[in-house]
Amino acid sequence: MSIKAIAERAMEQGKGVLRLTPTWVPRVFCVPGKRIKLHPDDYYALGGERGGIDERWFSSTTPADNGPLTSKNEGLSHIAFEDGGKTELFLLRDAIEELQDAIIGKLWDKYRAWPMYSKFFDNQGALPFHIHHDDSHASRVGAFGKPEAYYFPPQLNNHGGDFPYTFFGLAPGVTKEEVLDALRAFTKGDNRITDLSAAYVLTPGTGWNVPPGVLHAPGSLCTYEPQKASDVFAMYESVVHDQVLSEELLWKDSPEEEVGNHDYLLEVIDWEQNTDPLFRQKHFMSPKPVDDPEEMRAAGYQENWICYLSKDFSAKELTVLPGATVTIKDGGAYGMYVIQGHGTMGVWDIESPALIRYGQLTYDEYFVSEQAACEGITITNPSKSDPIVILKHFGPDAHDNMPVPLD
Repeated sequence: MSIKAIAERAMEQGKGVLRLTPTWVPRVFCVPGKRIKLHPDDYYALGGERGGIDERWFSSTTPADNGPLTSKNEGLSHIAFEDGGKTELFLLRDAIEELQDAIIGKLWDKYRAWPMYSKFFDNQGALPFHIHHDDSHASRVGAFGKPEAYYFPPQLNNHGGDFPYTFFGLAPGVTKEEVLDALRAFTKGDNRITDLSAAYVLTPGTGWNVPPGVLHAPGSLCTYEPQKASDVFAMYESVVHDQVLSEELLWKDSPEEEVGNHDYLLEVIDWEQNTDPLFRQKHFMSPKPVDDPEEMRAAGYQENWICYLSKDFSAKELTVLPGATVTIKDGGAYGMYVIQGHGTMGVWDIESPALIRYGQLTYDEYFVSEQAACEGITITNPSKSDPIVILKHFGPDAHDNMPVPLD
C-alpha cells in the first residue's frame, strides 16, 4: 500500500487527527535531566558514543543534525496506523507531502511543508552559550534560520537541575572586540564568554522568546520549545560544566569559506537585540488567557497563550477540568502533547504515561489537521480530580487574536 493510501486511511480513522509516536533525540554534549518520562534504563539506549537522550521532538518534519553518527530519520515524527491487529509506522513528513493541504491547510500553499516543530529539552546542566542563525546566514549553508521560544512546564520540573538560570545576550557596555577575543580563545581552554552576558532566573509556568542572532545558554529547567523547522546553531562557549566542546561546534553551519574567520561569527550576532537594555521586557512571556477566564472555567476548561511573540509559530496550554467535556476550535493545524491526565479526544483515547520505554508506542501525542482544528476537537475528562493538560504548537498565521500584536 502506498504512503498516500495509508495516510488517507489514517486520516479517516482519526477523523482528521493523526496519532504520533515518541521521537527521542540524543545530544553528545548534554547530560539528561531525566524528567521526560523515559525509563531510567533507556536514557543511553543509543549507546554512550551518541550521548544521552535529553530531547523529545514533537510534530517534527525536520531531521536532527547530530553529525556523522546521526541515525536514519533521527528527529522525524512517525504516524502510527493500526489496522487489523497490525501497526504501520510512516513519516509525518511523507504524509504531509502526499496529502498536502488536507493535513496542514493553507500552510501548504505558502511553505510546501510543515514549517515548525517543538521539543522538550531536558538537561541536568545548562547548555553552552550558543546562537541560531537568521535566514540570511543560514541560507549560506542551504538552511533556514531558527527562531525559538521556551516554556517551562510545572509538570516536568520537579527539580531545577544544576543551573536553573539562562544567559541571554550581552551585558551593557560589552564591546565587539571583547566578544572577538573570547571567540578567538575558543581552543585555548575556557573562553569565559558568559562573563560578557547576564543570567536570568527561570520560573516554571513562564517562558521566553528567542529570535535568531541572540546569544543564549539555556538553563537546566525541562523546557518545552516551539521553533521554526531548522536545526542550525553554533556553540560560542568552549567549556561548560567542565565539559570541553569540540571546535567543530564553533564553526557549525558556517560556510566552508568562512571557517576560521572569527569576524564572520561576530557578524552572525544581532548586536542591537543582544545589547538591548529592555531585553527582559521584550522577550519574557507570562501566560495570557485566550478568552475571559471566568467564562472558560464555567465551560469546563482554561486555555492560555504560552508562546506568542514570534511570527513563525505560537503555542497554547489547554486545561480540561475534571469531569468536563469541551469542544475547542483553533485557526490552523497543530501538533499536541498530553502532559497530564487521561480521557478522550475525538475518536482517540489520550493519556499521559508515567514512564515510557524506548521504542514504546504511546497515546500522548497527536497531529490535528487544519479542518479538524477549525471544526473543533471534543475532549472529555472522566477523572474526578486530575485535569487534562495539553500543550499545542502551531505554525505561522494560525491565529488572528494573538495577545501581543506582531509587526
